[in-house]
Amino acid sequence: MTAIDIDNIRKTFGNVTAVDIPELKIEKGDLVGLVGNNGAGKTTFLRLLLDLSRPDEGAATLHGVNPRLSEEWKAWTGAFIDEGFLIDFLSPKEYFNFIARIDGIPAGELSERIEQLHSLTGDELLSTPTLIRNLSAGNRQKVGIAAALINNPRIVILDEPFNFLDPSSQEALKRLLTDYNRTTGATIIVSSHNLQLVTDISTRLLVMDHGSIVKNIINDSPSAAEELRDYFAG
Repeated sequence: MTAIDIDNIRKTFGNVTAVDIPELKIEKGDLVGLVGNNGAGKTTFLRLLLDLSRPDEGAATLHGVNPRLSEEWKAWTGAFIDEGFLIDFLSPKEYFNFIARIDGIPAGELSERIEQLHSLTGDELLSTPTLIRNLSAGNRQKVGIAAALINNPRIVILDEPFNFLDPSSQEALKRLLTDYNRTTGATIIVSSHNLQLVTDISTRLLVMDHGSIVKNIINDSPSAAEELRDYFAG
């Protein structure tokens, strides 16, 4: 079953083509690593999926829903693109409670869901009264990722989630995403500059260059990682 369907989507900024993807299908349960150099169009592509930017032409659908035409997709999609997603005058606990109220998650169920994210957040982050804006960059990143997963989404979209995380937290996030993908069948897209991290977790690797998908690699053997490294080695 197709979770995300791209049909001739194109976005330009002046004379620069940021995204130009004639066709792309991401299947239910795919854990996609989206990689590319700076300016390849990765973030713009993710923003188009989330209706944070409007395409010049074409459309993206999430489980058959066009985000431009319906709000239905928001109930089962979790995303963290940047710190603009956070409400930084709240503490992490207050922010999670806010997300729960918006999504209609009962308090008891929220506690269970937060406990499932404990490997990433830890006790200190959940108990601190410190406002999000006063947290370290790594802890703000953890809050954003955790908030994206609280509503048990069927589609998860994360832009550079490994940024600012220390090695232990990177490993915790890798386990969290792979476990979530395996146990729920959710479709996950993770963009990253770190080829090793995305290769470790992804079932499929998409390479973007100048707004286009130039490689679509099934990550089922060591040769996939080699192909990826060879591409960026020139």
